[in-house]
Amino acid sequence: MPSDTRILIVDDHEDTLYALESALAPLGYQLGRATSGDEALKQVLRGQVGLLLLDVRMPGVSGLEVVRYMRRVEQTQHIPVILLTGFGADHELTTTAFGLGVADLVLKPVDPWALRTKVRYLYDAHRRHLALEREVRRLRALTGEHTETAAHPRPGLPHPDARVPTQRPMGAHAGELEKDRT
Repeated sequence: MPSDTRILIVDDHEDTLYALESALAPLGYQLGRATSGDEALKQVLRGQVGLLLLDVRMPGVSGLEVVRYMRRVEQTQHIPVILLTGFGADHELTTTAFGLGVADLVLKPVDPWALRTKVRYLYDAHRRHLALEREVRRLRALTGEHTETAAHPRPGLPHPDARVPTQRPMGAHAGELEKDRT
């Protein structure tokens, strides 16, 4: 993940944004902020967001609507999302959030230590996932030049998809030998 990838914090209350930024500052990650769902979507679609901390209830576009939209767009569907709520987590909210693939649902006021732990884990895991995807694409590009060769193996070598004949386990022969001795 590029070094300019950031954690986007989205809440319609300035004091909550400030509190969340203060809680996450010790991690040393780049932080961005948005005060509405619309603004959050615009920033996410521009790219460079590696994790989203998102308030559930905001005027206009809600946090759940932001997540629904993100999950339909290929470039944003794997960005981890932590939903924040100050109204308590009811069964419907929890079911909907986790059904959309939200990583966690956190109640406000937020415990800064717990939040930092969750954010560090999710952000770093997402960075590793993207690095692996880049490596897979790089390796495919390298082997893509030899795709025809891989599809038609060298003469004398079995095709990679060829079935290997099954062999009897060694114990079966030993059992037969025991019968012969008696």
